[in-house]
Amino acid sequence: MRSGVQRFEGPSDLHLHSVHSDGTEPPAQVVQAAHRRGLRTVALTDHDTTSGWAEAAEAATSLGMTFLPGMEFSATQEWRSVHVLAYLFDPDNAALRAETDRIRSARMGRAEQIVASIGGDYDLTWDDVVAQTGDGATVGRPHIADALVARGLAADRAEAFAGILHPSAGYYVPHYAPDAATAVRLIAAAGGVPIIAHPAGRGRMLPVPVLEELIGLGLAGFELGHRENTASGIAALRKLVARHDLIVTGSSDYHGLGKPNLPGEHTTTDEMVARIIDRASGSTPVYP
Repeated sequence: MRSGVQRFEGPSDLHLHSVHSDGTEPPAQVVQAAHRRGLRTVALTDHDTTSGWAEAAEAATSLGMTFLPGMEFSATQEWRSVHVLAYLFDPDNAALRAETDRIRSARMGRAEQIVASIGGDYDLTWDDVVAQTGDGATVGRPHIADALVARGLAADRAEAFAGILHPSAGYYVPHYAPDAATAVRLIAAAGGVPIIAHPAGRGRMLPVPVLEELIGLGLAGFELGHRENTASGIAALRKLVARHDLIVTGSSDYHGLGKPNLPGEHTTTDEMVARIIDRASGSTPVYP
C-alpha cells in the first residue's frame, strides 16, 4: 500500500466487509459499491484479518478515494459478544497477529464441528462450506449459512440463522475470543484506534463500569451510527462520549448480499476521521 498527499474527504463509511470474512463481494467490489453510493473515504474491516487491505487500497486510490486500513476484532465480555473495530494499527505487530491467528484457527475448528453435526441430519458437507469461503477468509457461521442456501436448505442467510443455525436447533458450538479488555489493549499497543462496533444493540450493551474500564485501557470511542443501536443505548453512550471526549463513528456494516445494510446509510464526520488518523501510530491512511 502507498500513501500520497495527506488528505481525505467525506462522506466516510468505516465499517465494510468483503469475502475475506463474511461479506459476499471481493474488496475491490466493496469499494466500488461504496463509491457508487457517494462515499469518498472507506475502511475495510473484515473479521480478524487484514488479508483484503491491499486490494481494497488499490481499488480506493484508483477511484480517487481514501482508504483507512481496519479490522473487526472478535472479543467477549462474559456472555456477550463484543466486536471492536481497529483502525490504523500495525498489521505486523506480533502479539496482535498471534491473537487473530488463534481466533481464526478456533473459528475454523468450530465451523467444522457445526458442519459435522448438521451433516448428521441434513445433506451438508465441509466441501459445501469451503465452496462459499473466499481465500484467506475468517470462516464463520455466515459461510455455513451460505452453504445451506446453496444446498436448498434455507432461502437466505436470515432463514438459515433463524432455523438450522439458531442455538435452539442444537448445532451451536461456542468459539474462542479474548475478553474485551485484552482486545482493546492489543489494538492500542499495536498503534491502532479501538472503537466498539454497534455498541448499543438490544441486549448487548456492556455495563457502564465495564465501558469505563475499557476507556481507561485505551478504548477511543463508539460506533453510534449503526442500524442495530437502540435510541436508549445511544443516549446512555453519549453521556460517556461527552464525559471522556470520545470519538463517535457512523457506518453501514456492509456485507454485500449477506445483509440488507447499504454503504453510506450511516457515515462518520470529517472531524472524527481526522481524530482517528491523528490518534493512530501503527499505520497510515492510503490517499489517492
